[in-house]
Amino acid sequence: MSSPALSLPDLIAATTATLEKIAADYTPAVFASSLAAEDMVLTDLILRNQLQDRIDIFTLETGRLHAETLGMLDRIRQTYDYDVTAYRPQPEAVAAYVEQNGLNAFYDSIEMRKECCRIRKIEPLNRALTGNRAWITGQRRAQSQTRAELHVQERDAAHEMEKFNPLADWSEENVWQYIRSNNVPYNPLHDKGYPSIGCEPCTRAIEPGEDVRAGRWWWENPESKECGLHVVDGKLIRIKSVTQSNA
Repeated sequence: MSSPALSLPDLIAATTATLEKIAADYTPAVFASSLAAEDMVLTDLILRNQLQDRIDIFTLETGRLHAETLGMLDRIRQTYDYDVTAYRPQPEAVAAYVEQNGLNAFYDSIEMRKECCRIRKIEPLNRALTGNRAWITGQRRAQSQTRAELHVQERDAAHEMEKFNPLADWSEENVWQYIRSNNVPYNPLHDKGYPSIGCEPCTRAIEPGEDVRAGRWWWENPESKECGLHVVDGKLIRIKSVTQSNA
């Protein structure tokens, strides 16, 4: 039997408490932002509560992002007077992949797509996480079947650090209620049918009623739709959850 949904004020309070706990007990910490709606909620909460000195915000600038996504870096700077750190792939690795396989080889197989994600996202992520005690994501349980068992706090054994998903309990409606009530800037692609936004060639708008992540790697089966940021040896990193009561 599922627990009753929390109200938005309760969700905000719980998420703020999680962020403050991270800032107090797990620094240095970093927040990995995709610059999409969920991550703008967390960006607003981190900066609104002046936690940026203990929680650094970064994004993975893969070289294949939409112009609208890249434009969010300027909007964050203008709104919050904060510069998000951009981590980029190693140029030689990108060049080798393109030379050997072609620019868009990720359409050919899951293996080719995952290798592209490894070069453009996973390797830069590993650099971004180095030297930190915890990382934060904007993942939510309701986003897809691959995230249905998401916990607010987990032990990421692969990176030997704590991993937090402060919005795990939030619904899509909660996210947009927060954005609209607090005038949070958001990616204009969301208004064009893109609830989940990744690299431009791997993301499409969805049709009404489709799963929110249906536009990500739309040519693949739903169970394979993870880039590898949250996967080790083919399995989602859900190695050890930590409940709020014993954290």
